[in-house]
Amino acid sequence: TPVQIKEFGAVTKIDFSPVLPYNYAVTASSRIHIYGRYSQEPIKTFSRFRDAAYCATYRDDGNLLVAGSEEGSIRLFDISGKAPLRQFDGHTKAVHVVGFLSDKYRIFSGGDDYSSNLWDIPSATEIVSYSEHTDYVKCSCASKVNADVFVTGSYDHTVKLFDARTKSSVMTIEHGQPVESVLLFPSGGLLVSAGGRYVKVWDVLKGGQLLVSLKNHHKTVTCLCLNSSGQRLLSGSLDRHVKIYSTTSYKVVHSFNYATSILSLALSPEDETIVVGMTNGVLNIKHRKPDERKEKSGKKRQPAYRTHVKGRTYMPKQEDFCVSKPVKRVLRKYDKLLKSFQSSKALDAVLEPPIRLYTPEVTVAVMQELHRRGTLRSALAGRDEKQINLLLTFVARRVIEPRFTPVLVTVADMITDIYQPVVGQSAIVDRQFVRLHEAIGKEIDYQEELLEVLGMMDTLFATFTNKTATYLEENKSNGLAGTIETNI
Repeated sequence: TPVQIKEFGAVTKIDFSPVLPYNYAVTASSRIHIYGRYSQEPIKTFSRFRDAAYCATYRDDGNLLVAGSEEGSIRLFDISGKAPLRQFDGHTKAVHVVGFLSDKYRIFSGGDDYSSNLWDIPSATEIVSYSEHTDYVKCSCASKVNADVFVTGSYDHTVKLFDARTKSSVMTIEHGQPVESVLLFPSGGLLVSAGGRYVKVWDVLKGGQLLVSLKNHHKTVTCLCLNSSGQRLLSGSLDRHVKIYSTTSYKVVHSFNYATSILSLALSPEDETIVVGMTNGVLNIKHRKPDERKEKSGKKRQPAYRTHVKGRTYMPKQEDFCVSKPVKRVLRKYDKLLKSFQSSKALDAVLEPPIRLYTPEVTVAVMQELHRRGTLRSALAGRDEKQINLLLTFVARRVIEPRFTPVLVTVADMITDIYQPVVGQSAIVDRQFVRLHEAIGKEIDYQEELLEVLGMMDTLFATFTNKTATYLEENKSNGLAGTIETNI
């Protein structure tokens, strides 16, 4: 059930804080109210305006809030305070649009004096002023990709793209009706404009080419917003409807109906709350229903630990009759693939890092089984550069281990025969062949040295003789038992 809050005047702007707990600022009449997501009353109010306030917008870090006013001044507020931190004076008429550039240190604004200005926050001075529109500037937005780019829309039917590094606009798009709202996609490549009954999508990277024109409302479209993933576009209108479009097909996938004409709407960063402001001063808040299945699964009671260990230590008595429970045999992934004769996939399964690195004997055993079946060559064939690199790395590292050598020498021969025609086409594969060649060469040199040492040891053993001791008569001259050793 939606929550409805009555404001002092028409709700012209709603903006969610981009940081937790996702409070939102509501601009209505001469006040700015800050609401919590589930609060019925404002948790903070900014009311230092002599006349109507407009377009209260959060900075990306959620610490600062900027707003325009009917008297032409721009005020910057700290969320934790009440008095304005800065005041920017330069517009001669009402300032309807204001916001932060993505560098967080500059503010852009647009007003009824047809001008679009750029301000420096630390010094509270005007950086540049553009006077290219010929009617009221009613909407704007900043690029999240480029800190110097912002877009303005005006009642002169045009949308202009400005770059702070230039002295004039870099692109002008003709919407065809007075522009009420503009929106840039997070990528910065697509621009959405709303005016009259039309919502139009433009490709900025192609010089402002029109991609699609949507005409699903019966009256003027007043506001636009995107969801967090960019897959849904929402538009609100004076015809009391909010239309939700898929950004892949630009077809209406859902629609909300409200009591009176809509002036503003916003979606929370987690897409959990949609807030709509209407001309009669009513704020309508809808929350997404919690997933009932998740709630049920969360409430399910888990069995206690004693349930799992019950009977584990019981020793059967002599009169007990024991019934053995058949143990279900669980096959590994490579065993299942071998059982279904999928040789190539079985080899892929044992080349995954956990098996290849920690139990290489399993990998070699599967290779041996494939060789016994006669399908090893077909399993090794038809592989791309990355898979060949993986195979050669494994073979070069493990071929010198005596327990793996007989199988891996066969594998190396097959890989060489199969992929010899492609040698020279990939630097990575060539490098692995060189490593394999070096590993086998070092092992051969090592074996030759071992054979030489073995020959030396055989010569030494041949010179040794076995010695036996024979006991004779005691030597009576010294009174000791003498022993004469005879060489045999």
